[in-house]
Amino acid sequence: MSVEESFWWYVTLEGRDGDGEVLESLVDLSGSIGAEHQEGTDRCRVRAFYRSSQDVAFWLKRVNEVLEPWPRISVVDVGKVENQRWHVAWQESFPPLEVGKTLVVMAPWHRGAEPPGRRPLYIYPGSAFGTGYHETTQIMLELMESTPLEGKAVADIGTGSGILAIAAARLGARSVVARDLDPAVMPEIQENCRLNAVPPEVVTAEVGDLLKDFRHRVDLVVANILLEPLLTMLPHLREALLPGGRAIFSGMVQKERERFLEALREHRFDVQEERSRGEWWGVAVAPEAGSEPSGA
Repeated sequence: MSVEESFWWYVTLEGRDGDGEVLESLVDLSGSIGAEHQEGTDRCRVRAFYRSSQDVAFWLKRVNEVLEPWPRISVVDVGKVENQRWHVAWQESFPPLEVGKTLVVMAPWHRGAEPPGRRPLYIYPGSAFGTGYHETTQIMLELMESTPLEGKAVADIGTGSGILAIAAARLGARSVVARDLDPAVMPEIQENCRLNAVPPEVVTAEVGDLLKDFRHRVDLVVANILLEPLLTMLPHLREALLPGGRAIFSGMVQKERERFLEALREHRFDVQEERSRGEWWGVAVAPEAGSEPSGA
């Protein structure tokens, strides 16, 4: 893994009694590398930890974006804490997780316990966002599994740990561009690719802001990020797709569904398939007939 940082930022979130699962999902979606529940209060609090490779303002912006659909959740404390190897204590919190019909997400210490007939995705928890245990990641994996990827070119925008890029490779993609705004996640992607024996010529990690200056044409774009960045991507999506291409999006809660569907209609994309898990929602889309991208 990458060189350990001397400290981590923390952000403490507070919600109503019984909001524990919601808080856990929100801090996971914001890019937290770990969290702990705080006792001794009549409200529900979770302290989430973030990498010091970005300043605290960056993480507060991410947290506030995630919290926008949840007005009852608030930030009550921010600070720094000396680094601790949380993943050692958490190892038993990451059992193998079967997703869809053919995949299983596994921490590397469970190698050798793969369920028969499942393609393993070995992901080291507690690093970049994307352990596979968040509902949105599972939605993405299920939608990708139902998309023919053999021999296809894929782009994973906001890749985090690289789990979706690795899944694309395991599902037969010939090439994957794994893109993220945070250069600190690049070693995590490379390490997770190594764990999965994905050749470097198959998954290319690059630093980039969504689809800005994206110089590739692909059969599939996948993005498990927040609503606002997804809306920012839509005007540029068609030019990134090859003829017959499609895209898969998640990172949105159910109450954001109508707003995103309206944006899809505005930019002339048809819904191919929808999935939901709990409060979370995802969708596979393709350009409307007659509005497909021209040849490469």
